[in-house]
Amino acid sequence: MTSSSRFTLARQLRDGDTIFGGWCSLPYPIVAELVGRDGFPAVVIDQQHGLWETASTLAAIAAVHQGGAAPIVRVPIGDFAMVSRALDFGAEGIIAPMINTAADARAFVAAAKFPPIGERSWGPHRSMTFAEIADPKVYLRKANDLTVIFAMIETRAALENLDAILDTPGIDGVFVGPFDLSIALANGKSVDPDSKEVDAALTAIAKAAAKAGKIAGVYAHNSKRARAFAKRGFRFITAGSDVSFLRAGVVAAREGLD
Repeated sequence: MTSSSRFTLARQLRDGDTIFGGWCSLPYPIVAELVGRDGFPAVVIDQQHGLWETASTLAAIAAVHQGGAAPIVRVPIGDFAMVSRALDFGAEGIIAPMINTAADARAFVAAAKFPPIGERSWGPHRSMTFAEIADPKVYLRKANDLTVIFAMIETRAALENLDAILDTPGIDGVFVGPFDLSIALANGKSVDPDSKEVDAALTAIAKAAAKAGKIAGVYAHNSKRARAFAKRGFRFITAGSDVSFLRAGVVAAREGLD
């Protein structure tokens, strides 16, 4: 990575830093900017379950950069075309849901990484602007190291294939969705991200990622949970969402008014 590049998230994570991020479901770029500017060094724009469309995602990536944070996009299930588009827009990271097999992981890498690792096609003009790399040859040479891609682990199949997913060249790390994982482990009988089964799976995932030399990431629904995850070896942790931040602010503002 050149010293002039503004893309720092990948380097920080690969250097062993722990990064806390915010999560954005509401399709408002200014909200994503504020989450980064006033709170977190990384902001996830959730296209899978959030309300983001392509145009708002494009604007949000720029807004997050403007706020001094790193934009990460969680794409919809199987939407590998959006993977390369989000990277072209200037995303510093991608989270792909429902990566259940090594074949899924390879398809993800193909869209996210340039040859010889993947098959990403050329068109990163917006990304080059945000990275402050004007020379296309330099960007091509550095691009695979400038970004991080996370395969989501949220099913029994993903747990069974965890080592193969982690060993896939180009996969930088895994990201756990505790809510979906809890549903899978309970065979659809409950949703409990704090269950003993999920807790045991989280321990196994963190250990497997460390053994493979990859980054372990996870969604935490509050700061207390996020701190606990950090102590267990997770290094990219989202500590709540824009919706939860808004609800907490409303509750705090309402207290004492009755």
